[in-house]
Amino acid sequence: MRLSIITPLSVIVDEDIESLRAEDDSGSFGILPGHAPFLTALSISIVSWRVADKDRFCAVRNGVMTVSGRTNVAIATREAVTGDDLATLDQDVLHRFQSEADEERVEHVEAMRLQMHAIRQMISRLGATGNKESFR
Repeated sequence: MRLSIITPLSVIVDEDIESLRAEDDSGSFGILPGHAPFLTALSISIVSWRVADKDRFCAVRNGVMTVSGRTNVAIATREAVTGDDLATLDQDVLHRFQSEADEERVEHVEAMRLQMHAIRQMISRLGATGNKESFR
């Protein structure tokens, strides 16, 4: 089978696999060669697959998985992090989510600064014109 995992920015995985395990809202399931056409929505979960007697893993943040032509498995997701073992993958995912949270905090602080600057400008203009009632 051929597995492709794609995000809006890049192709994360594109390789031949022996089997795949994934999880959707109804539970976990497996895909083997010759699987019937299939479509499902993935929640935040771990997808695992086997390549040459070695397991590989990918954490996905939502997405859609399709099986077509009995040999093609495609996952389109917002975000994906790959790893060769679950412990390392767990740390990579935690680190990425922490970095995103830090970036969001910085953006939030900057937005608040801009709002405060705009409020100060309005107060300054109101004081200069003496027409404070026009903004109520």
